[in-house]
Amino acid sequence: MMKNSSKSNLNLYDHLARLLTKVMDERPENVVDVIEDMSREVKRGLLTDNQSTLRDMPLISAAQVLAEQQRSLFSRREDGDQEEELSDTSLPNVGESAFFLEQAGVGLGREETHRLFLALKYLVDSQPLQHCRLWGKILGTESNYIIAEALYREGEEEEEEGKEEAHEDEERDGDIRGEDEETEVAEVIDPLPTTTYKPPPVMPKEENRTGVNKFTYFVCKEPGLPWTKLPAVTPAQITASRQIRKFLTGKLEAPITSYPPYPGNESNYLRAQIARISASTQVSPLGFYQFGEEEGEEEEEGARDSYEENPDFEGIPVHEMADSLSNWVHHVQHILLQGRCVWVNLAEKTEENFDEEGDDEEKEEEPDEPEPEVGPPLLTPLSEDVEMFNTPPWSLKMSSTLISQFAVAVLRSNLWPGAYAYACGKKFENIYIGWGMKFAGEGYTPSIPPIPQQEYVSGPEITEALDPTLEEEQALKAALEEQRAAQEENEARDGEEEEEEDED
Repeated sequence: MMKNSSKSNLNLYDHLARLLTKVMDERPENVVDVIEDMSREVKRGLLTDNQSTLRDMPLISAAQVLAEQQRSLFSRREDGDQEEELSDTSLPNVGESAFFLEQAGVGLGREETHRLFLALKYLVDSQPLQHCRLWGKILGTESNYIIAEALYREGEEEEEEGKEEAHEDEERDGDIRGEDEETEVAEVIDPLPTTTYKPPPVMPKEENRTGVNKFTYFVCKEPGLPWTKLPAVTPAQITASRQIRKFLTGKLEAPITSYPPYPGNESNYLRAQIARISASTQVSPLGFYQFGEEEGEEEEEGARDSYEENPDFEGIPVHEMADSLSNWVHHVQHILLQGRCVWVNLAEKTEENFDEEGDDEEKEEEPDEPEPEVGPPLLTPLSEDVEMFNTPPWSLKMSSTLISQFAVAVLRSNLWPGAYAYACGKKFENIYIGWGMKFAGEGYTPSIPPIPQQEYVSGPEITEALDPTLEEEQALKAALEEQRAAQEENEARDGEEEEEEDED
């Protein structure tokens, strides 16, 4: 009984002792029926498991990572005077706007709105901004974009733009230098034919603080993540964005695969969509803004590009704001077909370049002077907006008809789904929450590729000759033999004549 097993290294005496001890301790009923199970439990308890039974530590979830990144938003800064921050800050009151938008049935939720409020506070503290507000949120297939509209203080933006332009110039010089080297190598190997094609003149972009680049826009994917400044938009990017329809992915560096080809990546396309949405949907109550005294006397069309708040504005009753579109006006400049807010004559620049080059060739017939494109002026009422696809451009309502004395007027854009505005007394706000896609009617038809170019004009110098027939080859061969024989006879005759002259 004391002999150990070769498998488990246990003996029968010890096993029976442990089994009887277990029976005396637990005193189960009908021991004879459960003795085998108790014996198995005793053996199992003595086995040593070499494999660890501890579970691996779970990976940190994305929600936990985001919470760690957002922790800094809830920490209070110790440096600086809080009273000065409250008095001199350009931070908007996002909580108040969210309260009114919630009555209109629009918003991002109180929790996310509060985090956005803190994220905007971080942006205002880290950038020298004169004005900042929550523009909205554009949804993407992989992640979303939270957008803040800002305006730098005077002189602050010029320094940053100078650094960016210097960096772009260095990259452009490097690219041109590389192209020149490649061109020199190509010319040595095989000179390429020169072309007479002249590309159309490039539409100049509008300067900062003017037109479509009046404001600067920052984006982030989630509150607490770093803000990224979007580049200035160009007319070519706005023109191309009108011809395509693309869902955003949430990656600023993602390429835009489309036809016509888009001149830029997703950050440029996002910036172009923001400019289009702002020009179409940024509205305010009639009389809230007014033109300055100096600008009020100007008669030139399109000269009014700025405005100021009207200190005498007393507000419009909510029921009037919810009944008529004439009480709402656009306070963002209209974007022309050129992709700019201010029309520019490219014909003049073309003639200047032509004179500077000093070409001696005669100028072709000059085309007619293009007519300046004029859009609707600033502070145009919404009642003058054109209906598209048999759909009214705007929808009006009151937030509550049961308690109208505490309701707000709600305006919704039908051409840009997701654009909303509210007005209540002297307060109003605009916001966009959507996919960044314009309403296209019943269906969308992509742009048709251009007609293929015609074949090169046929001519004898490029036309392949037909193969001759057998009879033509034989006739040509006989003619060549006769010509060769005649030539030999002439040479022989000339030789004989020369010999006779030498003898004489």
